[in-house]
Amino acid sequence: MSMLDLDAFRRTPLVRKPFDYCIVPRFIKPDALNAIQADYPDIKQGGSFPVGTLTYGAAFETLTQELLGPAMRTAFADKFKMDLMGRPATLTVRGHCRSKDGKIHVDSKTKLITVLLYLNAPWEAPGGRLRLLRDQHDLDNYFAEVPPEQGTLLCFRNGPNAWHGHKSFTGQRRVLQLNWVVDEAAFHASARRHGLSAWVKRINPFRRVA
Repeated sequence: MSMLDLDAFRRTPLVRKPFDYCIVPRFIKPDALNAIQADYPDIKQGGSFPVGTLTYGAAFETLTQELLGPAMRTAFADKFKMDLMGRPATLTVRGHCRSKDGKIHVDSKTKLITVLLYLNAPWEAPGGRLRLLRDQHDLDNYFAEVPPEQGTLLCFRNGPNAWHGHKSFTGQRRVLQLNWVVDEAAFHASARRHGLSAWVKRINPFRRVA
């Protein structure tokens, strides 16, 4: 039985303006959440880690397999009216947010669709809530805000105006990021970049990788 509520995703309309996005609360089915949380990688440092560099339990492994599986790809291709066949997928994991994280940005041009899947308890902090923004200058000029809690999914089509960010937060903030990218070169570049960062964090957690 799937951990993911793809039917809820299919029922949720894609908002078109100012850029394509979709928010699905409880995308992870409630009866799977506790096991996934218990098996989540123990990440105490900031930054993104490739899923293949981490240690985790069986429930989290099942989740990653579903996220990278054909049913997920087909559902997103249909929703965004985009051919994702032959488009590699990258999957990274975060466990700890730093005060410097969340600055306004758009994702790399090599990313076609960004999927963020949150795995935190009900979120009460004012910081750490991802905001979709109308411009690159003002975090308060937002049209949607997503608390990073309870299996919530946020996805959007990457583009030059897909600005997003969040107010400062320090502490545990669990999120998986799935991206379909343009080609194998982009996939390998992402793997090298995040793999190098993960390695440096292990040997020197205080050094920053550009």
